[in-house]
Amino acid sequence: MPAKMLTIDNLDLDNRKVFVRVDINTPVNPQTGELLELSRIEEAAITIRDLPNSAVVVGSHQGRVGRYDYISMEKHAKALSRILGKDVTFVEDVFGSAAKSAIEASRPGDIIMLDNLRFTAEENMEFSPRDAEKTVLVSRLKGYVNACVLDAFPTAHRAHPSIIGFAELVPTCAGRVVAKELIKLERIFAIEKGPYVTVLGGAKVNDRIEAIDALIANQRADKVLLSGLVALVFLKSKGRYRGPLEIENEQKTLVRARQLLDDHPENFEMPIDAAVRIDGMRREFPVGEVPANVPVLDIGSRTIDRYSRLIKGAGTVFMSGPPGAFEYEEFGVGTENLLKAMAGSFGTTIVSGGHLSAALHRFGIHESIDHVSTAGGALVQYLAGKRLPLIDALERAANKWGS
Repeated sequence: MPAKMLTIDNLDLDNRKVFVRVDINTPVNPQTGELLELSRIEEAAITIRDLPNSAVVVGSHQGRVGRYDYISMEKHAKALSRILGKDVTFVEDVFGSAAKSAIEASRPGDIIMLDNLRFTAEENMEFSPRDAEKTVLVSRLKGYVNACVLDAFPTAHRAHPSIIGFAELVPTCAGRVVAKELIKLERIFAIEKGPYVTVLGGAKVNDRIEAIDALIANQRADKVLLSGLVALVFLKSKGRYRGPLEIENEQKTLVRARQLLDDHPENFEMPIDAAVRIDGMRREFPVGEVPANVPVLDIGSRTIDRYSRLIKGAGTVFMSGPPGAFEYEEFGVGTENLLKAMAGSFGTTIVSGGHLSAALHRFGIHESIDHVSTAGGALVQYLAGKRLPLIDALERAANKWGS
């Protein structure tokens, strides 16, 4: 943990209105809109339970603009209420009159959940600390809360106003999730050993590309096993895949991927085959023969076998992002098999991200992994040795509010 960081044990939060920034961004069923897995909400509940005499104002984001998981926090509030066994009041507002009135009327022991923070434009942008303090979100809420608890480790790598804007305006400290995460990671760093195998999947291509170079430079990725959309980007950059990507700034991203491959050719492993849906069935093809305009939904069997062997021979394995669309049973094969290879490994194993945490519970192997974090991109960047805005904010807060 950073040498200077306050926790909820260091501040008197009784009889105060406390903004608790959590990350309960949850996998959503694309067909029904239901929340698929509640581990992040269960984690957030730990900190909220430890604030029994505060009026708690919970803030989180959910999904990304334009995606199927960009939804209201109403279902999250109901789930948190069930987990806590007490009422959680959902406010269909973030910093407008409804939110301010609800906060103003709250009393110690009350819990309010604001709506999706990303419904406000500012929470989809990154700022310097001083500019974050001047945002509408922070400017309006700071007069209604007396303290801030930062417990959103999965969003620690984002300099959003709700993450970095309150640190020097109101007393601010770390919640239980952040403190636990950093302590556990320090312990893992003390025992880990090479060779280091990093398995990267999922759809957050820019996050992955941003971290790969640093992971290799910091000797935390002797082998990078690519899967998911990020693998298709790297394959396409080498002309081995010709299908659609549908990502922003595609050409720029392809150039960056090609440069990484050229700079570190011995570090990368890419899929040999891929699975698609044809006539409602899972079909596998060599990556160069995937039918045009058919989306790739999983890695294929040959890739699974090769990656599994590399995982089992590693001293430390880190996996972030699912290899396929595991929410569909027939395309969870890659995710299940690579996670089981990790569970059977003698090396130190770290799994990150809400989707993979959900998958571990689904496949019944959660207890077989050394460290399971609901953080995704934040943990990748932390392992790569990068500074995280949330941790910087906590250190600034400790300098301002610590005794």
